[in-house]
Amino acid sequence: MRYLTINNELFIENRKKFSKQLKEKSVAIFYSADQCPRNGDQYHTFRQQSDFFYLSGIDQEKSILIIAPDHPDQSLRECLFLIKTNEKIAKWEGHKYTKQEAESTSGIKSIFWLDEFDFYLNDILSESSNVYLNRNEYPKFFPEAEEKNHREGDRLKLKFPLHNYYRSAPILATMRGVKSDIEKKLIEKACDITEKGFRQVLKTTKPAMFEFEVQAEVDYIFTKNRANGHGYAPIIASGKNACVLHYIENNDECKDGDLLLMDFGAEYANYTADMSRTIPVNGKFTERQKQCYNAVLDVFKELKKLYVKGNSSTLINQKANELMETEMVKLGLFTKKDIEMQDKDNPLYKKYFMHGVCHPIGLDVHDIGSKHRIFEPGMILTLEPGIYIEEENIGIRIENDILITDGAPVDLMKNIPIEVDEIENMMNQC
Repeated sequence: MRYLTINNELFIENRKKFSKQLKEKSVAIFYSADQCPRNGDQYHTFRQQSDFFYLSGIDQEKSILIIAPDHPDQSLRECLFLIKTNEKIAKWEGHKYTKQEAESTSGIKSIFWLDEFDFYLNDILSESSNVYLNRNEYPKFFPEAEEKNHREGDRLKLKFPLHNYYRSAPILATMRGVKSDIEKKLIEKACDITEKGFRQVLKTTKPAMFEFEVQAEVDYIFTKNRANGHGYAPIIASGKNACVLHYIENNDECKDGDLLLMDFGAEYANYTADMSRTIPVNGKFTERQKQCYNAVLDVFKELKKLYVKGNSSTLINQKANELMETEMVKLGLFTKKDIEMQDKDNPLYKKYFMHGVCHPIGLDVHDIGSKHRIFEPGMILTLEPGIYIEEENIGIRIENDILITDGAPVDLMKNIPIEVDEIENMMNQC
């Protein structure tokens, strides 16, 4: 793999914690991600299913994990099934895990080839009453294609209808919300690579560059520093494009006098960072741009104080709305009188600020977990206030990743330039 070896204690401990939360005489089954068809005879670049990676560390397609902590045969309490390579696979597709490599990576001792799965599954299920299946339960995601855990789960329920079936997702959502020390270091590494990418952008961005050229600078730095790539489709949005929240075309020219909003994060060892910055294309904010930028930055600084145990994303988002509304009055976008007369179901601030500011990150950029969950030490969440004034061609977002601790919040991106003077000075050094 491109990333450095991960201590397999991460995966061993994750399986132990997961197993303790299963009902007696249970088995949990996890499938690796699909190879997603691109076109012709090509696949998209493979990216492992996050829960599968969290529990095994295995970064290969066509893999299956079984966890059966109460099975009478200790050798079948944790089983991993992998592709059995051959000369043709090695020649056309390259190296696949050996059993020894898989054991070293995952800490699982019972490694079998995939063609043995049905035999061992029957054995394990014969000693089990309950089956835990896994599905993507992200509440705002509605893909047309069913992923492999969904498809195979339905098949298992038809083949073994007399077992009791339960969901793995709630257990994993709770577990993945609090990061271990190993995970923190992996996310810090992703943040460090992201910082390098942004500093490269500050050194190279000039009027008449295209957005995709800016992205190319980031791509180069990410690749050079062992990132898998981007943790999500990068947003490189200049001028009016900065007012489109999920603009990912990155095709337009960056024009003199415009702002450039960037939202990108390196993915390292499948863990992602998530950063947003807004800079002037020509290296100098106008007075109005600076006024708007500092309004967002002031809100950012106030909200960061609230990233402490006992609070929640819901509370943070409510406070963000209040603070941004106050700043919008200062910016002259509407008046206090207008607020008194506004439609309470459609407040005025939503024209200029229409998204939340706080979500967990980890193996996914929008990591699993309830927005109502109370903050605990070890949680890592984004902080991303913004303002989008389409009629003025101004779109600004500022975003860092914050670690919740027993004390003050820890900003994992504190070294990434964020002040107006920092940004302007770095852009004008050459």
